Order: sequence, then structure tokens, then C-alpha cells
Amino acid sequence: MMDGRFDAATLLAVDGPTLLAIIGMALGAYLTRIGGYWLYRRLRPGESLQAALSYLPGCLFIGFIVPSVADGGPPQWAGALVAALTMWRLRSVVAAIFTGTGAAWLVWALG
Repeated sequence: MMDGRFDAATLLAVDGPTLLAIIGMALGAYLTRIGGYWLYRRLRPGESLQAALSYLPGCLFIGFIVPSVADGGPPQWAGALVAALTMWRLRSVVAAIFTGTGAAWLVWALG
């Protein structure tokens, strides 16, 4: 792995504690998600809260992306620019993710 080649056996080898941590995190994420749905059904939020909650996924996504782009270099900047342009023109999140990732990989591979 140190010589730049990927060894599938090394990449896929997972020890017990690591596997338990992965399973625990997956379970925690799943329980958080279904717990949110359960709580949302129980509380019956009003229209204003529903409107506010509809903006939350976008705000969280921006909160994750902006620090990465700000600390990144040309690959991250190119990916963000291409993703933003794709979203502006096509209004497709899936297309924006794929084109932005592709642009970042391309700049990284050429650099």
C-alpha cells in the first residue's frame, strides 16, 4: 500500500473493534433517523415549523460543504463551481453531485 498500489485484502481487512464501531454508528444513525420520524408524528408541528424544517437539509448540506471548499484547493473549488453551475442550469441534485465530483477528480488527476 505504501508504494501507491491498492491491495484489496488490506483495504477490506477489518478487525473486531472497528467492525463493532461501524455497526454501532450505523445503528445509532438509524435510530436517530427513525426517532426523528416518530417524534415528528407525535408532535404534529404547525405550518410555520414545517416550513422552517423544509429548509434544514439545505442548511446542513451547506454547513458541511463550505468549510471543505474554504480549506481546499483547486480540485474542491472546481468541484464546487461545477456543482453550483449544474444545479443552477439543471435543477438536479443528483446531476450536481456527479458533475461536481467528476470535476474535482479531473482537476486532481491533472494536477
